[in-house]
Amino acid sequence: MTATGDSTTRHLTVRHDGVTIQVSRGGRGRPLILCPGLNCTQADLHELIDLLRRDHDVVAFDLRGHGLSSAAERYSFDAFLGDLRAVMTELDLPSAPLLVGYSLGADLAVHYAAECHDGVAGLVLIDGANPLPEPFVTDIDLVEFREMARHTAERSEGSDRARQVLLSAEEVFELGLEMDVVRAGILERYRKVDGAVRMIMSSAIAGRGSAGRAPRHNRLWRAGVQRLVRERANVSVSWLDADHRLVFTHAPDIAEIVRSAHQPVGGPAS
Repeated sequence: MTATGDSTTRHLTVRHDGVTIQVSRGGRGRPLILCPGLNCTQADLHELIDLLRRDHDVVAFDLRGHGLSSAAERYSFDAFLGDLRAVMTELDLPSAPLLVGYSLGADLAVHYAAECHDGVAGLVLIDGANPLPEPFVTDIDLVEFREMARHTAERSEGSDRARQVLLSAEEVFELGLEMDVVRAGILERYRKVDGAVRMIMSSAIAGRGSAGRAPRHNRLWRAGVQRLVRERANVSVSWLDADHRLVFTHAPDIAEIVRSAHQPVGGPAS
């Protein structure tokens, strides 16, 4: 690992598995690791990061193929989980951190906490890690989701380097399908996380339309959370009146909820 920067923000480079992961660290207070989602970079999350750094020592990073991190030969959930493990291994923290994840990053956080009980002081999960009762993407959704992946890839091409996503449209699409598989088995991971988990979820992940996929996906999203709460009494949920972009549109609300999440994993539920 190499480090550069001033006393306010340090920039670190973590090398593993043939890729370089770009990490930033700044702020003061209890340690906090922020795990980004698919197609999401540190630069995209700048507002939330700045708010959290007011009372947390925040470590943020770009997944492989995202932002300032390098491209990779393979992209998969396990590969991204390896990125998180590598960052955690290289950090020299004074105490176990609060682990905060957005979207796919929430799933990474749950998997990491399940395998490393003593290395995490708490979990806050933002619109992800949802044990859906059935797949999000069905055969009738494939064309629309492939088109969404194409738009995502094309939009990234015009972005500055800090916001670029180097994955192809097909790679983004395949990862979207993989997340349904990951979430089908995530209840088993939750069963290995003994303490309190705070979830921050959007009430309309797919938007507010009354036609198309939105009604079904919004219903599934709520049903998955309700399923988790029934299964795991240590999970508490805050619903925000937002879609999946809540991390951008409601950053102050999210920062305040994170700020209140002081109960460590392993303690009683809140």
